[in-house]
Order: sequence, then structure tokens, then C-alpha cells
Amino acid sequence: MVAARQHSLSSSIARLHGDERTVGSPLNDAELRAMRRTRLFGATGTVLMGIGALGAGARPVVQDPTFGVRLLNLPSRIQTVSLTMTTTGAVMMALAWLMLGRFTLGPRRLSRSQLDHTLLLWMVPLLLAPPMYSKDVYSYLAQSQISANGLNPYKVGPAPGLGLDHVFTLSVPSLWRETPAPYGPLFLWIGRGISALTGENIVTAVLSHRVVVLIGVGLIVWAVPRLARRCGVAEVSALWLGAANPLLLMHLVAGIHNEALMLGLMLTGTEFALRGIDSAGSLLPRPVHWPHGRDQWMAWVPLGMLIAGAVLITMSSQVKLPGLLALGFVTMALAHRWGGTLKPFLLASALMASLSLVVMAVIGWVSGLGFGWIFTLGTANVVRSWMSPPTLLALGTGQVGILLGLGDHTTAVLSLTRAMGVLIITITVSWLLLAVLRGRLHPVGGLGVALGATVLLFPVVQPWYLLWAIIPLAAWATRPGFRIATIAVTLVVGIFGPTANGDRFALFQIIDATLASTVIVLMLIALTLHRLPWRRVPGTDETFSGQDPDAPSTTPPAEPPASRPSRDAYAESP
Repeated sequence: MVAARQHSLSSSIARLHGDERTVGSPLNDAELRAMRRTRLFGATGTVLMGIGALGAGARPVVQDPTFGVRLLNLPSRIQTVSLTMTTTGAVMMALAWLMLGRFTLGPRRLSRSQLDHTLLLWMVPLLLAPPMYSKDVYSYLAQSQISANGLNPYKVGPAPGLGLDHVFTLSVPSLWRETPAPYGPLFLWIGRGISALTGENIVTAVLSHRVVVLIGVGLIVWAVPRLARRCGVAEVSALWLGAANPLLLMHLVAGIHNEALMLGLMLTGTEFALRGIDSAGSLLPRPVHWPHGRDQWMAWVPLGMLIAGAVLITMSSQVKLPGLLALGFVTMALAHRWGGTLKPFLLASALMASLSLVVMAVIGWVSGLGFGWIFTLGTANVVRSWMSPPTLLALGTGQVGILLGLGDHTTAVLSLTRAMGVLIITITVSWLLLAVLRGRLHPVGGLGVALGATVLLFPVVQPWYLLWAIIPLAAWATRPGFRIATIAVTLVVGIFGPTANGDRFALFQIIDATLASTVIVLMLIALTLHRLPWRRVPGTDETFSGQDPDAPSTTPPAEPPASRPSRDAYAESP
């Protein structure tokens, strides 16, 4: 009975992944014009976001390059207008992304290069803008400088490590001035290198961290289509839903968060590891025929790719720990490849665990930071995030207790609900690992679902944490229900989530900016109703029905076998 229930649950999760055609016809002339106008509409939105960030963004307290410059300093003196511009631009970009999706899911699709150019065009206006939606980058600078000064960032925070009057400390939010770094040694090692290059120049240091973010985004863009092809998902639809997601542009690129590097290394490592697993049927690599006597060298390629993937995944965990989850699913995939019994499970687990410990030890030794990050992982738990269901439940229960005259027991209930959340995460991830080991679930799908459960039940949830699950799931899940849910969450969190540097604005300013943005966006929709593909492609009689032609059906797609994706063994799971 237990096995039957597990199989039923495996099947229900596997049904998220359907059969999707990866090749569509090119866009016709009318669709191409509509796509270009949509691209321009989104780029206009990100330009407005960049300009508005000069007044509504998280500008540094000192060394502000716009201070005293008439034109550049103007947005800071009209903050409500700046907030309106930022909000309007974000909504425009999100709506443009939504319209662009019509050209990635229909019978005719834009090409990969067209989507890449669109993503690049939307990112460019945000690259030189001040940080938005978060001040975390200033904590990165302070913690990296502490390490550069020879102190241990896992024991001292910005204030005791640098002093309250230091240029970096002044821009760190007061909540984090006394707390040690919760990030892995690889990220702080990179930050220490940036500090050595830029010194205490806050502008060049911030821009250098944005370069690191761009490297992470580049890795994401490289890995997602390859993982999607492995799972039988269209490259452009996976890239649109994952890499071009407004949350990535708003929070990873504009907000400068190290999740970009973590996700990039994790997904790239997963792709390399799965390539090696596809070719390695035993502990020793199989001989590969190659001319000119190079058989011996080529024989080790699969094992080398597997090791390289495991190293990259472990490196991602040395930026932020959740990246290590991917190593568990790669390990189960390897054990399944070797037979899926107890002995392959133990061999694969021992191999991957040993390799990851060696990589962690090397990074800890080279960076001089050791394993101190293990003891600061709970630093962010001081935040009571309403986006975390366990935290929200505790906050609600505490308020009910106050109303009933029972006292405020929020802290006690919070400890209980968060512990329950961690327990549920552990059980869920363990079951998903078992499903991959038995071949019932693709490792990419298992990773995405596991990260989704982790985000949902994590003690602290920030808007950009949702990308942990959205990006890998975009490369695996094809059901319309998943896409609709992802789109809804993206729009709600992206538009109505935390305001850019919102703690600096009064409530009336936020309300005024929201109302003004609503009016402006409605006017723009009215003006572009017959020029942008809101309901149909301008110049044609084709109306978007909202039906996904790639949704699984009983009728097989009328395509030649050559146009179908190459699938690994997991792609045929029930």
C-alpha cells in the first residue's frame, strides 16, 4: 500500500511534465513586428525603472555620484515621482514579458537569438542604475571588506568589524550592522578580490558585484535551454519563463543578489553532471572510439564531466547553501544509472560526498575562511517575512492570542512552526530523492520541486527566492497549470512585492505612486491596444485563445521524429 501511494504521488508530480514540441515555425511578418514592439515596450519600462532608481533606489549614504549633479540629482528631490516611474516601468516590463510569452508557446515561435536579444535589451538600462528593491549589496561590500582586513566575517558584523563611520557600514541597513555574514566562503572570497581592486570606492565596488551577477545570469542562460532540451521542453519557452522572468531582472540584475551566481553554478553543474551520467554506465568510463590514438584520453571524458558538474554544484553551495540540493539529485541519478539498488546508492553517495567535502575544504583553505559559514546560516531568521507560510502562521496566531487576552506568544509559536516547516522540507526532499533513485522522476524536476518546497516552507522568504524553484522547473514542467501559476506568482510578487527602498517612503507616497502608476499603465494599454499583441497580433485576424498547443494531449504532434528533442531515460517517466 505504501509503495502504491508513493507511485501515485510520483505520478502526480510527473504529470507536471508533459510532452512538448521544441520546434515551432518562425514568426510571420505581422508577428515579427508585434514582437519588436513588445520588446521596445519592455525596454521602455526598464529605462523608466533605471531613471526612477535615481530617486527611489537604494543609493549609498555617502559617495553618491548623483549628489550635486543637477539633472541626475533631480529624481531624489521628487521621490514620489521617482517611485511612480519605477513602479510604472516595472509593470510595463512585466506586461511586455507576458505578451512575449505568446510568441514562445504558440504554433509559431520567436527564435533563440531573438529572445536573447530581448533579454539583453531589457537588462542594459538596469546595469548602470543604483541598486533597487534591496540594500543587500552594501552588506556584501562590508562583509568582503572585513575579510580583506584580515578579520573573520563569520564572527563580526560590519559595525564592530569596520566601525559605524566606515563608508560601507553607513549604507548597511541597521538590522544587519551587527550580524556576521551568512554567505559561503567562495562568495566572500570573490568579494574580497573586488575590495582589493576597488578599495573603498563604493560605486565601482557595486558595479563590480553587478558584473558577478551578470556572470551568473550568463550561466543560467547557458544551462536552462540545455536542461530543457534534456527534458523535452522548448528552449525558448523555458528561457522565457525562467531566465527572462521579471523577478530575475528586478531582483537579481537590478537588486544585485548573489542568487544569480548560485543558480548559474548550480544549473551549469547539473547539466555537466547529467551529461557525464548519460555516458558513464559504470565506475570506470567506457572506451570511446576516437581516431589518431586518442581513445585513452576520450575514455575519461564522461567521468571528467561528472566530476566537473559536482565541483560546480559544490561551488554554488559555497555561495549560498541551497545550491547543494542539486548534488543530492545528481547523486540519485548516478545511482539509478548504476542499477538503483543499495550498493550503487552507497557508492554514488560516497563518491559525491567525498568530492564535495574536498571542494569545500579546498575553498575554505584557499579563502582562509574555513567552515565558519556553517554557524551563521540562521542569521536571516531574525526577519519575520510574511511570504513564509510558517512565519505568517505564527504571526497570525500571535495576534489572535493578543486579541483573546492570552498574551503575545508569537516567538514561541514561531519556533514551533519554523521547526515543523524544516521537518516537512526534510521529508519532502527525501521522498523526491527516492523517486529519482527509482527512476520515477527526472532529477531536474525533482530539484525544482524540492527547491519549491524549500522556498515555500523556509523560515524566511524573499521575492527573489522564488527563482530557486521557478528557473529549474521552467526547464522541466510543461503543464499549462504550472505556467499559469508561475505567471500569476511572478506578476503578484513582482508588482505588489516590497517597494524599492520602501522603508524610506511614507504610506501616502506609496499609495499616490501606486494610483498614478495604475492610471499611466491603463492609458498606455489604451494607446497601444491596436499596436501591441494584447489580444491579437496587429495586422492579422488571429486572436490568442490562450490554449497552449504544447499541452499534452492524446493526439501526437504532426512532426517528423527528427524535430523531437533527444530525451534521457527520465524523460519517459510516467
